[in-house]
Amino acid sequence: MSSSLRLAAVAALSASLISLTACAGMSNQTRDTAVGAGLGAIAGSVITGGTTGGAVAGGVIGGVIGNENSKK
Repeated sequence: MSSSLRLAAVAALSASLISLTACAGMSNQTRDTAVGAGLGAIAGSVITGGTTGGAVAGGVIGGVIGNENSKK
């Protein structure tokens, strides 16, 4: 992994973790959707080599999975 891609992944992960502190007043479903979208965006970006399309697709897929997971 290139250093710029690694830096982008670390920055995105850090931003996601910091934003989780705002989840205190959220419902479980909303929180799980947000967490899934954040993690999916990071994974999509890393898998596709840092493309914006990969991050967006990963975010959408992660959000859907997080949303569905919270319904169980």
